[in-house]
Amino acid sequence: MIPWVQLDSARTPDGGQELRLKRRGTEFSIMLGTNELMNSRLSGSEEALASLSCEKIAGRKQPKILIGGLGMGFTLRAALAELGGDASITVAELVPAVVAWARGPMAEIFNGCLDDPRVTVREIDVGHIIRSDISAWDAILLDVDNGPEGIVHKGNDALYGAAGLGAARAALKPGGVLAVWSQGPHSGFARRLKQAGFAVEEVNTRANGKRGARHVIWIATNGK
Repeated sequence: MIPWVQLDSARTPDGGQELRLKRRGTEFSIMLGTNELMNSRLSGSEEALASLSCEKIAGRKQPKILIGGLGMGFTLRAALAELGGDASITVAELVPAVVAWARGPMAEIFNGCLDDPRVTVREIDVGHIIRSDISAWDAILLDVDNGPEGIVHKGNDALYGAAGLGAARAALKPGGVLAVWSQGPHSGFARRLKQAGFAVEEVNTRANGKRGARHVIWIATNGK
């Protein structure tokens, strides 16, 4: 069996943990300690995050999409495939090394999508963008952790509390969508979304097509 080789590492924003980029043949993995955050062979649920969201805003002119977390670009590429030429997508990535990996060792996986004229990449906390914008976005897609709690960056916890969800709702246009990816179920998060004023759907999806681990996506629609 081909062994894993570590290509690079980077500290999390609080400096307390280490992200590691590994490669085995054509397969890539991003690890946080012993926890695999993402793998280049498993893209189904991240793609579903984009496709489910884009279905909700289909037909809108010049849609504006905010993606929190670049990862391996699965959500971004799926959104580009769903949206027309008049769309604009902003990707907020807090760890600069992840952007460097996308343009360097993992460039083949990204297949030039970062150079699409519809795409803007900002090395910034997605929460900062959300709090700064009012009624600006047709959809906000969050995949910045393994679910609605901050294991990569404890500051991400603020995205999923009452204040963070309220800010996300304020940042969305009427009928806009907040979509949140999770590695697994989270008791009470759907209730928290409803308390923030969203209409909520909880969708179970697979990591790889019809196979692989079961992941959860919350699709929360702003009815204001």
